[in-house]
Amino acid sequence: MMEDWTRRELIGAGVRAGGAAFAVSLSPAALSAGRILGANDRVRVGLIGSGGQGRTDLATFLVNKEVDCPIVCDVDDRQAARAQVMVEEIRGSKPDMVRDFRRVLDRKDLDAVIVATPDHWHALPTVMACQAGLDVYVEKPLATSIAEGRAMVRAMREHKRVVQMGTQWRSSEHCARAVEFIQSGALGKIRFVRCWAYHDWLGGIGNPPDEKPPADADYDMWLGPARLRPFNPNRFHFNFRWFWDYAGGLMTDWGVHLINVVLWAMGMEPPKSVSSSGGKYVLDDNSETPDTQIAVYDFPHYALIWEHQVQCGVGMNNRPWGMWFSGTEGTLILDDGGWEVISEPKKETVKSARYPGSPDARPAHVRNFLNCMRSRQDPVEHLELGHFVSTVAHLGNLALRSNARILWDPRNEKVVNDRKADELVGVRYRSPWRLPYYRR
Repeated sequence: MMEDWTRRELIGAGVRAGGAAFAVSLSPAALSAGRILGANDRVRVGLIGSGGQGRTDLATFLVNKEVDCPIVCDVDDRQAARAQVMVEEIRGSKPDMVRDFRRVLDRKDLDAVIVATPDHWHALPTVMACQAGLDVYVEKPLATSIAEGRAMVRAMREHKRVVQMGTQWRSSEHCARAVEFIQSGALGKIRFVRCWAYHDWLGGIGNPPDEKPPADADYDMWLGPARLRPFNPNRFHFNFRWFWDYAGGLMTDWGVHLINVVLWAMGMEPPKSVSSSGGKYVLDDNSETPDTQIAVYDFPHYALIWEHQVQCGVGMNNRPWGMWFSGTEGTLILDDGGWEVISEPKKETVKSARYPGSPDARPAHVRNFLNCMRSRQDPVEHLELGHFVSTVAHLGNLALRSNARILWDPRNEKVVNDRKADELVGVRYRSPWRLPYYRR
């Protein structure tokens, strides 16, 4: 049974992140300045968070022959064991398996870590890995709050680490070609952009009662800095993303992916204001995040609308998800299948055409990170960029949860007109956990 799972994961079928690691302090022996990799050096990577997303990331790393994985970590022994088997099948040797991610950072034989935990566990392992002199590949979004993301950036800068956020579309060939076309000016003045994710494959998760945590998982450490709650199976593994304690729903899950490409094309300027509406209009379960949401962003030179809904797959132009750039001379529509240009019929200054998609961008995204580990240059989705993209997605949720049109001060990373929304910029960690570099 376990071998069947790992073979599927080797070809990228696993997409669900589960499990986490946990700690509050790093032993002095683990602190180091790191080292510079030579062209022929092996790259030794530890996995923190061995669920479906973590195993998919690790399998992509192991496509590169110079990469070894001597240790995997998860608070759920079943998840870590699956990663252990996968590494053994690919490399022929079984990595160590631990529950506490401090044991990963204590090792002297690592160059980098993959952080693929649930969102509420992204910040602390990343910061502590930077302190330990390790480079980091961390999944999106950066964390559950804007202030945590800023703490991660501070740690990266102080310790001069290479950190890549796992938004692979930034390394997509056809997305790059579409962005180049947008920036060429051929579409004229772009004044309106739309992103949508209509997911008919997402249904309700039911209302299971609270129960005892699994015997082979440490639930208290899975919670880590999140508030103490009784164990409920819906709050564990894949479904964690539908609860505010651990994630931000589709707004920060799919939203980070699509908004990332929009900001790539339109420029890295922050929004002036954000408003949002939505709620649970379809699902009758114990999830918390909205099954339907619209967020409207007022950027200095254009407007952006984000939309998502579940149990519906018919989006604009019959696409379940995508990005729509509306210019005075034409419109460009982009998704994983490729991109299309539609000329304004009364102008026809730009030719209508369709362009094909490109292969899965994950291998290129990981390869970029590995190359930057050697060159010490910024990767394509470096942490400052990942923080900015994640912030824009978080602002959509801040507006929804505070029921306000929020005005954003990007210099001070503060909501200036609504106290409730501004409180959500930060996060409270459950004692005794504390995040270094966190200020609020």
